[in-house]
Amino acid sequence: MTEPASGKALGFWMCAALVVGNMVGSGVFLLPASLAPFGWNAVFGWLLTIGGAFALAFVFARLARALPQAGGPYAYTQAAFGPVVGFAVAWSYWLSVVVGNAAIATGSVSYLSVLFPIIGKVHSLPPLLTLAAIWSLTLLNCWGAKAAGTFQTLTTAIKLLPLGAVLIVAGVALAHAGPSLLLPLRASDIHFGSISAAATLTLWALLGLESATVPADQVKDPARTIPRATLAGTSFTGLLYLVVCSAVLLMLPAAQLRNSPAPFADFLERYWGGHTGSVLALFAAMSGFGALIGWVLLQGELAYVIAVRGVFPRWLAHTSSNGTPVRAHLMSSGVLTLTVATNFNRSMIDLFTFIILLATTGCLFAYLFTALAALKLQSRRQLEKSPLLTVLAIVSAVYSVWAIWGAGRDAALWGLAAFLIALPIYAAMLWSNRGAPSPSTQPASGD
Repeated sequence: MTEPASGKALGFWMCAALVVGNMVGSGVFLLPASLAPFGWNAVFGWLLTIGGAFALAFVFARLARALPQAGGPYAYTQAAFGPVVGFAVAWSYWLSVVVGNAAIATGSVSYLSVLFPIIGKVHSLPPLLTLAAIWSLTLLNCWGAKAAGTFQTLTTAIKLLPLGAVLIVAGVALAHAGPSLLLPLRASDIHFGSISAAATLTLWALLGLESATVPADQVKDPARTIPRATLAGTSFTGLLYLVVCSAVLLMLPAAQLRNSPAPFADFLERYWGGHTGSVLALFAAMSGFGALIGWVLLQGELAYVIAVRGVFPRWLAHTSSNGTPVRAHLMSSGVLTLTVATNFNRSMIDLFTFIILLATTGCLFAYLFTALAALKLQSRRQLEKSPLLTVLAIVSAVYSVWAIWGAGRDAALWGLAAFLIALPIYAAMLWSNRGAPSPSTQPASGD
């Protein structure tokens, strides 16, 4: 395995952009419509989700500082519970990232159909464009983490523009008309069940808070950079979501919002004027592709780390002359291609439901075991004891269990199945790798 010739590629700003960019995808542009039936309950749901996300981000930050190793959840759970549990977490998390990328890619292409209606009229175009996007961004990641990080930083800045526009327009409108524009807050309308249901919907928007921990080998001064980027990125994104989505939710009539295919566009047209639907569709598509570049980076880096540890096939542990795991990227995108190809005959709603179930629960199992790993490593004194970390790790574990339960029985079963199937895969991989040379002794691949 060759060492990167150009050193570590990702600094603080690129890592922070990776966290924010992976969390802010195209889904947020439709989320206010999904939350419309909940009214003010959705605001409290956001607060609950953001609280859980920040607790998780704190746990990831402390673990990254103590164990600045590539692999994120895999590295932490393996250190705490051993290689079998570590691989089960890594497998279910990697699978969730791959299938989640299918949702991001297909969703981004669907936004392009607003600008180019022919996409929706020619049956073969959506899958072809989806695969073209996947492989274009895969090749960009194969070029190197720095190129991918630069693209991620640029697209993150661009995707924040419409969210910033909503924030400014909402502030101006409220300054002129006052709180009368807001949906009235009545105590009788607030119910914990509704808050829980809304929080379950908002969770999808905050997945990705762990993004900077996975490619740790590509990060400059990882023990310092990753914790700062994780906490800063999660805090910024959570606050932005809370304010912007709440403004759209509380300032648009519920009947209009509930049936809106483009709630952000409707909001800007109502309070700013003009025809912004096409512009918002363009930003939503760019937001999705910007998130996809970061998630493609994670799926390849994680497969590479698992291969280095001798569980995935050893030939995936090779890197190119600049330290990029090209083979792991190509294999992961190959699995992603199969996921898209075998599911495109489903209706779009069924496709997204199936994919999001797998992606969400896979991440939640990784979050749960990461929180438990923090508690375990503290008990073994491999992690500095801290009352705050203990409390937030417990909060994170409880929140993860609650979120798995809140996602529904089908989602929990999908996640459990993905977790358990890792055990025979682990045994098969160890058997196939027996006698193979360690990656560190293999010659450079020349990829």
